[in-house]
Amino acid sequence: MKSEVKTTTTQNIFRIILASFMLIAGYSHLSFFREDFQAQVPDWVPVSKDLVVLLSGVVEIILGLALLFWKAKRVYIGWFLGLFFILVFPGNVAQYLDHKDAFGSLDTDQARLMRLFFQPVLIAWAIWSTGAWTAYRESKK
Repeated sequence: MKSEVKTTTTQNIFRIILASFMLIAGYSHLSFFREDFQAQVPDWVPVSKDLVVLLSGVVEIILGLALLFWKAKRVYIGWFLGLFFILVFPGNVAQYLDHKDAFGSLDTDQARLMRLFFQPVLIAWAIWSTGAWTAYRESKK
């Protein structure tokens, strides 16, 4: 599979928006929403919740920067970001099941449940905006 494919202007705009979200989310993991993100770490995770939040914040910053600047590997970054969104999904489910509030807006079961339905959108967004899906389809021809 190619690591670089031609993407449209629309894909590039959405990739840049996603990268910006990742950078903001990563920074917020390390600073002002650090405790709120700890609410998403399931109790069964065998390491410190704070460590998980810090490490995931660093990963988000790296992925955000990679989305912006590492054009030669953009397809792989798209797949990795999609995988990252899958890996953090159990934390979102745990937050819903455990009724843990966070961020001021995730203070009801309905809000936490609605958030779960956004995760597949993030996965698709990462794979589409980086051209990863196009590269995959072209590799199957």
